[in-house]
Amino acid sequence: MRYKSKGLHHRAILHLCLLLEVMTSLVSCHAAPGTVTLLKTPNGGIQPQAAVDSKGVLHLIYYKGDPKSGDIFYVRQQPGDAAFSTPIRVNSQPGSAISMGTIRGAQISIGRNDRVHVAWNGSGTAEPKGPNDSSPMLYTRLNEAGTAFEPQRNVMTYAKGLDGGGTVAADKAGNVYVAWHGNPKGDGEAHRAVYVARSTDDGKTFAREKQANTESTGACGCCAMRAFVDKQGTLYMLYRAATADVNRDMTLLVSHDKGTSFQSTKIHKWNIGACPMSSESFTQASTGVEGAWETKGQVYFAAFDPATMQAPKPVAAPGAGEKRKHPVIVTNAQGQTLFAWTEGTGWERGGALAWQVYDKDGNPTAEKGQQDGVPVWSLLSAFARPDGSFTLIY
Repeated sequence: MRYKSKGLHHRAILHLCLLLEVMTSLVSCHAAPGTVTLLKTPNGGIQPQAAVDSKGVLHLIYYKGDPKSGDIFYVRQQPGDAAFSTPIRVNSQPGSAISMGTIRGAQISIGRNDRVHVAWNGSGTAEPKGPNDSSPMLYTRLNEAGTAFEPQRNVMTYAKGLDGGGTVAADKAGNVYVAWHGNPKGDGEAHRAVYVARSTDDGKTFAREKQANTESTGACGCCAMRAFVDKQGTLYMLYRAATADVNRDMTLLVSHDKGTSFQSTKIHKWNIGACPMSSESFTQASTGVEGAWETKGQVYFAAFDPATMQAPKPVAAPGAGEKRKHPVIVTNAQGQTLFAWTEGTGWERGGALAWQVYDKDGNPTAEKGQQDGVPVWSLLSAFARPDGSFTLIY
């Protein structure tokens, strides 16, 4: 009889332990709004790029392989799950992507019916080639079943001279924009321009690329671009200009007519006689669109005035840091903003990640930090969860 009681006692303790484990797991899945959780890129990858669809599903791409010739992989995570799906290779030709330089990696966007679109700079071995055997601007999309990516395509027909990273943005009406800066004549970065190839059928076909910037701003050869479509279907693009060898101002292009015409605005001046190899970020805030960029070794973010498209009050990352680069910005449903960046990264050198959260009124909160661990050739990505917490991927 004592043996039976002892067995019941042990089973009761076991059940209690299991219950506590489940409760702890549930609590860990629901963090407070505005808090930040760090996440390493899955499967030892680098250059994470995240996007969340209308159902709250996280879509993530990352790079693996030789920096000069590697592969892009895709995983997704259902709301409330801790595990990612089995990785799917994005590029149909092995080794047709590149991570060297950090700013030439793949970008992701979610379009109509939550379809995944990916664009990237082709590697030296990538096929199909661009014009005159040049580097291609490659694109693919996830098939309707969500099980594989379509064969990669080059959307560049004439605007060759690809260097700094291209970009992709999609909207809920079936428009997909792939953009890059190029120089068909090859006569210097002061003559580079921004080009956009547009699809109106969810990426099934693309029209011949068109020049977006009507002003002769040039484009900083080794700097990335970033495109974004807001809730109203307005297309935004950030890129770094390049004139007279030293005028490398952050420049905003905005189109209210689905890429037919663009308004150009200088956002932040920077005189430097070298290419800083910088990148940018966008987010949809409750009050409009916010963007982030680098100037003079510091990173900034700002809300763009919908009337003037200026950034009247750029906010610098707080405190002192070494070589701040590759900013990322994301907002949650509560109006809070996560601003994150790398520190100390450079050519063939990793570094640290740092972050600061701001409340809905733009004031810094106590949620901030800094940690080593950004790999060589990598950067950051971030997203907001349904509970209002943030996840920062490095």
